[in-house]
Amino acid sequence: MSVSEAEPEKSRVFLIDDHAVVREGLRGLIEQEHDLTICGESGDAADALSRIQTTRPDLVLLDLSLRQGSGMELLKDLAIQHPSLPVLVLSMHDEMIYAERALRAGARGYVMKGSTSQQVITAIRRVLSGKVFVSDGVMSSIATKLGRPKSDRPPIHRLSDRELQVFEFLGQGLSTSQIAERMHLSVKTVQVYFARLKEKFGVTGAKELLREAFRWNETGVT
Repeated sequence: MSVSEAEPEKSRVFLIDDHAVVREGLRGLIEQEHDLTICGESGDAADALSRIQTTRPDLVLLDLSLRQGSGMELLKDLAIQHPSLPVLVLSMHDEMIYAERALRAGARGYVMKGSTSQQVITAIRRVLSGKVFVSDGVMSSIATKLGRPKSDRPPIHRLSDRELQVFEFLGQGLSTSQIAERMHLSVKTVQVYFARLKEKFGVTGAKELLREAFRWNETGVT
């Protein structure tokens, strides 16, 4: 076969999702594309960092929800350890809350898990080409926030990434000790986060904060 007839080199994608069935579906979707291939996959943060070092992908497709470790913290670690490696977040989390955070943490794109297969492939190719991929709604939201003082934003938008993670776990019904274990923090540190959350949501008691967290977990509205 001549050089001109040789197959073009495929872009290598690394999958990070803690559900094997999701990884299997994504693998099937991506492998059928003529210009894309899966070079590795993982279900947790620490293992992913190790495998990415050896597989050297062209793009990482990352879910923010991981049983072992935080997807957002992994995103920040990847930005530090592999600054030239583009990361596309594929998540079930509301893009209006998480997309801007993901971009600030180093992601080059954000696509919802409810998107069509073609939208996912389009997002992958857009990010591989050096561009940013987010929905029109997210773009408009970011543009609107640029001219708005932080104090005017809803409480959920004023939380740090860690505070949002604690708030999310609280809404899932996890106890203080369970949250501490999940986030590899001391119980005392989690209690400090609780105090910050109460201040930002304008509530004084633990029950009121818990009610806000449950409502957010059920409806995405605070």
